[in-house]
Amino acid sequence: MSKPLSGKVCIVTGATRGIGKGIALQLGEAGATVYITGRTLTSPKDDPVGGSLTETAKEIETRGGKCIPVQCDHSKDSDVEELFSRVAKEQDGRLDVLVNNAYSAVKALSDNFNKPFWEQPITMWDTVNNVGLRNHYICSVHAARLMTAWKSGLIVNILSAAGLKYTFNVPYGIGKEANDRMAADCAVELRKMNVAFISLWPGLVRTEQVLHLLTTKGDETISTSEETMKLDPSMFENAETTEYSGKAIVALATDSNIMKKSGRVFFTADLGYEYGFKDINGKEPVNPRQLNNALQFFPKTKWMANYMPNFVYIPKWLMAAAGNKF
Repeated sequence: MSKPLSGKVCIVTGATRGIGKGIALQLGEAGATVYITGRTLTSPKDDPVGGSLTETAKEIETRGGKCIPVQCDHSKDSDVEELFSRVAKEQDGRLDVLVNNAYSAVKALSDNFNKPFWEQPITMWDTVNNVGLRNHYICSVHAARLMTAWKSGLIVNILSAAGLKYTFNVPYGIGKEANDRMAADCAVELRKMNVAFISLWPGLVRTEQVLHLLTTKGDETISTSEETMKLDPSMFENAETTEYSGKAIVALATDSNIMKKSGRVFFTADLGYEYGFKDINGKEPVNPRQLNNALQFFPKTKWMANYMPNFVYIPKWLMAAAGNKF
């Protein structure tokens, strides 16, 4: 079996479960040595979702990959510095791929659904953006120091379309848009060093957390703008698995023309079409740019989805205009 990333060194932050775990699994399966991070090596007994660094590492090794789990609290700069120092020491200064995926605000977002920002704890900003934004920058700084020395590398921020339009709450959307801007601006300075920086937007993903919410809060209403949506199981029938993003990153990391993509935003589904890969279940997940898919998110337009063919896509320029401030 071909190992396109054989000899490569990767870091995936926040890889105990969800998209981070899926990415780590695919990178390991592709032959890379994968360092994965999380706050604990084992899952707390009271965690209903489960997942741990140890479990992720074992699954990567079962697939024939090499994984090095590192306990790291990404809210602590010292832990992050120790992580990159360890990688540099153990891999002779080499780092080929960094995936910024660590996030620590899922519970806080869930606990504060539909509350305006002035009624939420003042700590919400740090809860959402310390690990989810500031840490991404710090990790990128450390990664860039290693990659620029080799004049090669790829940094990926795992984000979403929430940077375009109000979603969940104020700090959440600000953090997502700032991360996209981080990729764009860092790419300008990294280009001459042959290091790429990309924003990756997965679509709907059947993470462990989502599956748990669907079974426990299936009738809960979530605010996304002036409208609301429910956690509807049918919306996730053709959603991505957690490993689809990993397939996208493997494709990016093996693209000899990756610098042409640096500084830009890419949907996982668009990359699937471009590079010709499908999800691990053999399916092509729904693309967020498919108009009929987008219409299903809101009660006032959901009925229109049934009359819209699959081949009608929202142009990227129109999506960008949704976030226009002028």
